[in-house]
Amino acid sequence: MGFPEYRPRRLRRNEKLRGMIREHELSVHHLVYPLFIKEGSEERVAIPSMPGICQFSIDAALSEIEELCGLSIPAVLLFGIPNEKDEVGSGAYDESGVIQKAIRAIKGRFGSEMLIIADLCLCEYTSHGHCGAIKDNEVDNDETLKLLARAAVAQSRAGADMIAPSDMMDGRVRAIRHALDREGFPHIPIMSYAAKYASGLYGPFRDAAESAPQFGDRRGYQMDPPNQREALREMELDVEEGADIIMVKPSLFYLDILALARERINRPLAAYSVSGEYSMVQAAAAQGWIDYRRVVMEMTTGIKRAGADIIITYFAKDIARWTKEPTP
Repeated sequence: MGFPEYRPRRLRRNEKLRGMIREHELSVHHLVYPLFIKEGSEERVAIPSMPGICQFSIDAALSEIEELCGLSIPAVLLFGIPNEKDEVGSGAYDESGVIQKAIRAIKGRFGSEMLIIADLCLCEYTSHGHCGAIKDNEVDNDETLKLLARAAVAQSRAGADMIAPSDMMDGRVRAIRHALDREGFPHIPIMSYAAKYASGLYGPFRDAAESAPQFGDRRGYQMDPPNQREALREMELDVEEGADIIMVKPSLFYLDILALARERINRPLAAYSVSGEYSMVQAAAAQGWIDYRRVVMEMTTGIKRAGADIIITYFAKDIARWTKEPTP
């Protein structure tokens, strides 16, 4: 049946018609908001490369989370910034580390009202800025697994609801799963950064997390951007090792990877809309080159359409407000 019998425009004439047949909808219930928790007394520290995003003290983070609860945002992803760093990132697994203290404070105030996802990596805690222990000027994979397992247990003891390893060490999901089960946390799920690419979009995040490597780069353990089949292997390995949720990072330049994961991986799928994506949109909007609200919603809908069940995004607060309002 062709034109004029079938006219697709018939169902696009007004918002009610468009809404009735809309295939994908953004919901606040699928959003996760990243939070940077900095040890110390200063309440909020603005991040120049990420307009509107701050580092928070623990007290200030509690106020921020109160706002998030008011917007019905269900979860936060926590990153810690300690006052002191060392070669082995001991602040990540110290029971009195900044993230462990933050988790206890958030749970004490909000209980089950806010889901706490603890990012698990050593890069914010190491003096060299890499994601693990260094041996012969390289990250020692297997030694790092031991430290990650300790950190996962410390985060869970503090009250984290989910552990999200972002380091890209081989075998880390199995090591973390075994440690959690052994220490009495078999109920804690793992959301694995399974396909984390060595992207040029992480620069603003490294400002926010104070985690830039002091030598070399992370291409020896993060994925090479041209590779698609390798991403599928990484995701399958993490599922075999016990990951409950699989993540693709970044999102915008890797929608094909999200779609591949949706087709091939039988696990809930998360996507991280990273700092560079956020900052590019903010910069273009500040110049008046794009319609900020329209582009954010279009971009995030594209991530959802590609297959993401969970979207980690710095736009979460704006999206939450907009989804409560009529479409302009």
